[in-house]
Amino acid sequence: MKIGKLESGQIKEQAREVLEIEAAAINNLKESIDDNFIEVVKEILSCEGRVIMTGMGKSGVIAKKLAATLASTGTPSFFLHPAEAIHGDLGMVTNQDIVIAMSNSGESEEITNILPFIKRIGAKVIAMTGGLSSTLAENSDYLLNTEIEQEACPLNLAPTASTTAALALGDALAIALLKARDFKPEDFALYHPGGSLGRKLLLTVDDVLHVRERNPVVDKNTTLKETLFKMTSSRMGAANIINSQGELVGIITDGDIRRKLDQGFDLLAKTAEEIMTKDPTQITPDKLAAEALKIMQEKEISDLPVVDENKMPLGLVNFQDLLKAGVL
Repeated sequence: MKIGKLESGQIKEQAREVLEIEAAAINNLKESIDDNFIEVVKEILSCEGRVIMTGMGKSGVIAKKLAATLASTGTPSFFLHPAEAIHGDLGMVTNQDIVIAMSNSGESEEITNILPFIKRIGAKVIAMTGGLSSTLAENSDYLLNTEIEQEACPLNLAPTASTTAALALGDALAIALLKARDFKPEDFALYHPGGSLGRKLLLTVDDVLHVRERNPVVDKNTTLKETLFKMTSSRMGAANIINSQGELVGIITDGDIRRKLDQGFDLLAKTAEEIMTKDPTQITPDKLAAEALKIMQEKEISDLPVVDENKMPLGLVNFQDLLKAGVL
């Protein structure tokens, strides 16, 4: 079937060729991860100001994305439009900042025009360019090489592989900084409080824990009949079992009871201790709810005991509670 001037098979072949060219461009960037890259990471880590991303055209679009990625992963950053910079926005730049200027050729007029002023302000300049002998490269403190063999565009004109390479190297820089800062999920959540991502990362077990009537606790010597009454009145499908000191020693779930019935046990004559699962998996209320969910999925359990620092049961987190809280 012909689509435009190409057969459908030719379209598939062209699309695959683009992916191969861009994949090769990214793969070749491994050579750019050298001692100079390490020095850039060290400079940014010691920066007392912000990382300012700038670029024109398609490079500007990539620069905006990388500014957002850096900012959300612990490196204060924003995007500065080079054309606006020359008309007053250079006032956003201080001598404590680092400017990362992106240009495939290294000769973008808007970028080269602001370089002398950035230097006069005193900010350091990191060039991300494929033009290794360009004006931008020669007037920068550090150079991150994004040189490619060819664009994915058959005319070798439209920025395709070059912008993909710049984006990938920028992401590599952002994640290297994230790891160097020991950036944790809690830190990430601080900058992403909205939506499901924020719920997953900010909610703690304590936030979803149902206490009081939903904290069924029985002594290990309690009869199973009384234990069942406790589980029913609490509307939970499980009960925490404690010893005489009030410490958690086991758990009984409705699944445990069904399995024992299948085995022909005379359950009503049993005590909680005889039926319970000893030393069950447990969690403290300060842990992330996402961690509780992971434990429950890995252990294939529906109820997770929550205990304090003295192993005293505070309640049970149910799989359905986590679902309602939007953790999944």
